[in-house]
Amino acid sequence: MTKPIEVRNPRTGKYDYVIIPPPPKLLAQQCNRARRAQVRWQKLGVEGRVAALKEWKQAVLAGREKLTDALVNDTGRLSISVMEIDSFLSSIDRWCGLAPDLLQDSAKNTSIPFIALQQTSTPYPVVGVISPWNFPLLLSTIDTIPALLAGCAVVVKPSEIAPRFIAPLIAAINQVPALRDVFSFVEGAGETGAALMENVDLVCFTGSVATGRKVAEVAAQRFIPAFLELGGKDPAIVLESADLELATSAILWGSVVNTGQSCLSIERIYVAESIFEKFYHQLVAKAHRLQLAHPTIESGEIGPIIAERQAGIINEHISDAVQKGAVIHCGGKVEELGGGWWCHPTVLTHVNHTMKVMTEETFGPIMPIMPFATVEEAVNLANDSIYGLSAAVFAETETEALTVAQQIDAGAISINDAALTAIMHEGEKNAFKLSGLGGSRMGAAAIKRFLRKKAFLIKTNSNQDPWWFEPKV
Repeated sequence: MTKPIEVRNPRTGKYDYVIIPPPPKLLAQQCNRARRAQVRWQKLGVEGRVAALKEWKQAVLAGREKLTDALVNDTGRLSISVMEIDSFLSSIDRWCGLAPDLLQDSAKNTSIPFIALQQTSTPYPVVGVISPWNFPLLLSTIDTIPALLAGCAVVVKPSEIAPRFIAPLIAAINQVPALRDVFSFVEGAGETGAALMENVDLVCFTGSVATGRKVAEVAAQRFIPAFLELGGKDPAIVLESADLELATSAILWGSVVNTGQSCLSIERIYVAESIFEKFYHQLVAKAHRLQLAHPTIESGEIGPIIAERQAGIINEHISDAVQKGAVIHCGGKVEELGGGWWCHPTVLTHVNHTMKVMTEETFGPIMPIMPFATVEEAVNLANDSIYGLSAAVFAETETEALTVAQQIDAGAISINDAALTAIMHEGEKNAFKLSGLGGSRMGAAAIKRFLRKKAFLIKTNSNQDPWWFEPKV
């Protein structure tokens, strides 16, 4: 029998929730039920699936208060939880609007006059989604919604660190008869994720590079596709011509939103030498204005560190930097308040690439700043990383910024803003280096990841000899 997992509340530090992972046999049965139901789901057609998703959205809206409460308890933050729910609901609308056009079959003539081509596609039967704790709702559904509309059944395994939101979603799913047999959740930790992979036809994973490697290896052994969204160490480059008021505000937001607990957070800042002092003084002044959301959740903008293990990593990175000569201008440590772990926005200078805070994913509200002498140096510093998820460039003109952005090894680069992929999901992008693997989860291409293409090659003239036939003379 599998052991229950106690779940910690990030605001209080108390273990106040319990999940019970299913035995592998029960999980296999759950996936088999989804596989059988997927046949009916696919036959509904895209219009029928759109109708089911819209019905689910209405059920979610009816229970929104319970979903909000659960998400707040999972993450310890309020405003970002509200924004996360809004983004999730908007994604249902967006995909329901896009799917009918994107999933159409096509037909055309070919270069051979007597052969026509019909293109169609068929969904992977069962998709497994393994999602993280930093945006529990959004990242458990960002792949799920297009997969469902493509005609797949989906089984989601969210993080055991933030699982409370599952119950309100399941309650809403159960109100939609067409959906409840092809869309389900499973609770558990890494062992449950590994068991899920043994029963699906495609896997979407969001999480660390270390776990992503394991997922990729298992997927390769099973010969199934794996789409991996992994870590980031996103750089921002501030050129001499940049608007410092704009740059400091955008970089502050991009660094500390959700307490920096995002793979697309700005984690390294490179500033032209001539404006370096002015930049960091402005950034520090703005960082000082932000308050912790403690003792009440409305007390400030900076929520708690959700995963207790992450608090140790943040402290380790700050300590390592200070030991190697870094200077702290504000913040500077993780502290325990009321049982939760908290960190004020922290600005560091005198940093370099021997420090963990400049090379390893910190996942906290930490802003290390380095000066650069030339644009070439800035680009080299930005690219000196094992990661390549996203980045930001600030300059007076779009042309100047884009010239630099084109040299950065990253999939999504915000121009004169930061972390725009958090709010804009239309641009197709791939992760570079160890930040991920597989097709874009953004833009129109995202839904096509869940389809296998089929080509029907139709001979239209029955009197035509086969193309390979050469009559004897």
